[in-house]
Amino acid sequence: MSGSTRSPAHDRPARRLAALTRVFPALTRVLAAVTRVLAALTRRLAARPRAIVIATLFALPCAPALAGDAPPLPPQVMAIAPGLQAQGGGELRFFGISVYDGYYWSPNHGWTQDGPFALDLHYHRKLDGAKIAERSVSEIAKLGYGTLQQRARWVEEMKRVFPDVNKGDRITGVNLPGGVVRFFHNGKPIGEITDPGFSRAFFGIWLDPKTSEIDFRQQLLGEKK
Repeated sequence: MSGSTRSPAHDRPARRLAALTRVFPALTRVLAAVTRVLAALTRRLAARPRAIVIATLFALPCAPALAGDAPPLPPQVMAIAPGLQAQGGGELRFFGISVYDGYYWSPNHGWTQDGPFALDLHYHRKLDGAKIAERSVSEIAKLGYGTLQQRARWVEEMKRVFPDVNKGDRITGVNLPGGVVRFFHNGKPIGEITDPGFSRAFFGIWLDPKTSEIDFRQQLLGEKK
């Protein structure tokens, strides 16, 4: 008989090569998918500080702070609003990250929109002032305060006044008769906005009964022990 035959042993390398050739495209697709997932996670981690800024005003409340734990108000604040007393306070967290401690100061219990009072925030994170202003006006809109034109003006006023904050910084907003709101950064005056509509809208973010953070409101007002 002429010719020759190949043994199964000789065919094994060819079969293995053919199998690898079929598997390789699938492996390539899997690796590409893993790469896309890792890239998405990297982008999310990179955006995390911005997410914290966006949620600064509306984080998850933690345990309430006793009114007696409130740090004294800066002397310049007490000079323009004497008689204020700490009514309550609490800590806000975002995904387990502490954002700030907040304290509400007023001569009396409860929130009287026209009376003198102060909201004192002690920051635990670095945050962008412009982003805080934008988030503030967004929540003001959700509460139904102001017209489009008013909110457009308010956000520009807040951007003018609000500084970037670092860990350990303190921002104090003081409501005064006549719709005057004065802001202090680490005890020093940084500006004011005179508009009764703005004063109600701004402090309503925390103190309005319709606020998205009812628990934190109760902590600030000393209603939640």
